[in-house]
Amino acid sequence: MVAQQRTAEADPAQELAARLRMLQELSGRGVRALARDTGLSSSSLSRYLTGRTVPPWPAVVALCRLVTRDPRPLRPLWERASHPLPAPPRTSRQIHPPTPPASAPRPPRNDLPRDAPDFTGRRTELAAVLAAVAGGRVVAVDGMAGVGKTCLAVHAAHRLAADYPDAQLYLDLHGFTEGRRPLDPDPALRALLAALDVPSERIPQEGVEQLAACWRSELAHRRAVVVLDNAADADQVRPLLPGAGHSVALVTSRNRLLGLEEVPPVSLDVLTPQDSAELLARAGGEPAGTDGRLAREPQAAAEVLRLCGNLPLALRLAGARLRHRPGWTVGILVERMAEGPSEFDTAFAMSVNQLDRDQRRLFRLLSLLPGSAFDEYVVAALADVPLRDARAMLEDLLDAHLVQQPAPGRYRLHDLVHRHALRATTEQDPAAARERALLRVLDYYVHAAAAATMPFLSRSGVACSGPAPAELPEFAGKNTALAWFGAEYSNLLTAFEAALAAGADAHVCELPRFMRSYFARRCGTTRLNVLFEGSLAAARRLGDPRQLGEAYSDLGFARYNAGRMAEADAAYEAAAALVAEAGDVLAEAELTMRRGYLGWDQGYVEEPLEQFRLAGKLYADAGCPMGTAHATAYEAWALLQSGHREEAARLAREALETPHTDPAWPPALTALITLGVAVAREEPEDAFGHLHRALALAREDGHRHNEAWCLNCLGVALRRMGRYEEALASHREAFALLDEIFEEQWKIHFLNGYGETCRLAGLPDEALRLHRQALDLAPRVGYRHEEAMAHEGIAAVLDATEPSAAAEHRAAGQALLREPLPGA
Repeated sequence: MVAQQRTAEADPAQELAARLRMLQELSGRGVRALARDTGLSSSSLSRYLTGRTVPPWPAVVALCRLVTRDPRPLRPLWERASHPLPAPPRTSRQIHPPTPPASAPRPPRNDLPRDAPDFTGRRTELAAVLAAVAGGRVVAVDGMAGVGKTCLAVHAAHRLAADYPDAQLYLDLHGFTEGRRPLDPDPALRALLAALDVPSERIPQEGVEQLAACWRSELAHRRAVVVLDNAADADQVRPLLPGAGHSVALVTSRNRLLGLEEVPPVSLDVLTPQDSAELLARAGGEPAGTDGRLAREPQAAAEVLRLCGNLPLALRLAGARLRHRPGWTVGILVERMAEGPSEFDTAFAMSVNQLDRDQRRLFRLLSLLPGSAFDEYVVAALADVPLRDARAMLEDLLDAHLVQQPAPGRYRLHDLVHRHALRATTEQDPAAARERALLRVLDYYVHAAAAATMPFLSRSGVACSGPAPAELPEFAGKNTALAWFGAEYSNLLTAFEAALAAGADAHVCELPRFMRSYFARRCGTTRLNVLFEGSLAAARRLGDPRQLGEAYSDLGFARYNAGRMAEADAAYEAAAALVAEAGDVLAEAELTMRRGYLGWDQGYVEEPLEQFRLAGKLYADAGCPMGTAHATAYEAWALLQSGHREEAARLAREALETPHTDPAWPPALTALITLGVAVAREEPEDAFGHLHRALALAREDGHRHNEAWCLNCLGVALRRMGRYEEALASHREAFALLDEIFEEQWKIHFLNGYGETCRLAGLPDEALRLHRQALDLAPRVGYRHEEAMAHEGIAAVLDATEPSAAAEHRAAGQALLREPLPGA
């Protein structure tokens, strides 16, 4: 199981310390203030937070209570840290599959850009940066565009790398990238945590404060150097700064970050004339003191310095052009530079003019791409050229220093280059041509996202409006698809915003639909609800019944997953007539399944069963056997919850016997869980096999909610076998996962099962607490079925001691399940 695997890899004491540091971050207190408010000594608390000493349990409780957090999820980790035990011998009866051997540890992350080989001057500024880092661990480098802020910060980071060996990170915050919004703290923190290889289950799903606390906690036990480049303002960068510990951050910005009062600034001006001349000579391949073109043409060389304004970026571009044109005199370079309106445009245009017509067109169009880093596939779609041509032209632009390559297969434009390209395309390309290029990019992202979501679907295809690009990335499986979504996440969100701004309503409708599978596995529900609200507004503008029906259905499903049941019901009701009018049988089948989920959770019994059966028939009519199997599997699950174990097992086997080619096909999880729980008493060994296979599928899929579902159902199966201690351990592991993904509404699915196990294991007080927690949560999120089960669970606990109260709860639960579906 996940928790056991994690403890095999990590020291429980260090993991407990990391959790305690997160509590400290949430408290907003320093060590002394935290010690005072919890009644602990400062020295002891310091040892607890650094992992040198395992705290006594009352100390953990005191820290949790201070920030109003439940300490019980930390108890298993505290016990492992306090009393480490050797791994038990494996037996044929052991529940959990063997843990694979640990792979070799990955080397520390270093994604710093290459240090400039021609770094020149800046001795005073470099000393100031290093001194500021030594004194306060954070420094802000500010100055005008092109003055060398990034170059200085990266150079300093390389100097510091040996003293900060755990990680060397770089993140562009896009504070001044023309045509796109600065990077929000949420995706920035997720990118930084991913760079540290923080497991996704430890990354909060929602909330910048929680993400920032997690980031600071991870840095607290590392020695890392972080470059935060191109910050827009203090508010953008403040959540990204390290807290306690030894890690350091170097921030760059075109503005002075006055809001960071505690961070010392280092302001850059242009280079001195002497340093400018030295940099131009080195960039031009003619070190000072040699008898090269610059030395032979001093007046022309001085004019180059003037035109470059002593700005390092312009000097490097001018020097590079001179180095790659051995037939040029410096006077020719001056003539080319003098043709432009500014030193930046002149320097960039000089590089662009060396390109052929197609390369120049591509360079201009690159400025229209939404997002930051991009790959060759979207460039091919943008320019409407074959993939091999796009790849070749990108290499040419890379050689000309007009495109950067921060990682293999990924490209980007420097902010100043981007600005020049955007100005050039505005002046040289007709508006209609620019609009067609943007629409091709939006078409690409919709079709690529649709292809990436296919490994997660129970049907064989999805419909996309707009022409498909000539070539798309290949998605061999779920892991490949998830990696693509992760790399393109910010670009997809920016593409959605670009589609909104361009009035491309069909793309606004479809893009979130194809991102849903990724959101379910890697993100929370809040952002997806916002995206689908935009889709619904776009569908209304289109006036297409099919698009509008699917938009209502998608919004309803997003509301359902966020625990907003009444809003989900209203959206499904609005979708029903529109989907039927459109005549899309697959969309009708999907909506029918979703209404079945909702109806069951709302406490209805017969109507959801009928909806699952109808959905199966609709999928069959549409020629989608995987969809039919999916509907059959959910019908089996509902029958199991109603006590019809034999029929549930029969239908689950029927679903599993449906022919398919995907070893991890979607219906398998529900069918395996249903079958495992249904036969737990009669066929315990088979039940273990089914449930372990389901658990492996959930983990392979990366779906934490489904993994928790499998673990909880494994606990139910073990309870039915009378193996209560093992059942309780499985339930606890399920809830530990739910605590880590920060979506409380999901607990409603598991509280009553856990409570029933506690009752039969002789823990009536714990059982009563869990059922009452379910009774409190269920009405708030609209889960009437679980509300009824909570009443039944409380009644079972009270039968022996308070029979009259038990009878009242039992009657209340039965009344909840007797009400028919509205309109049925």
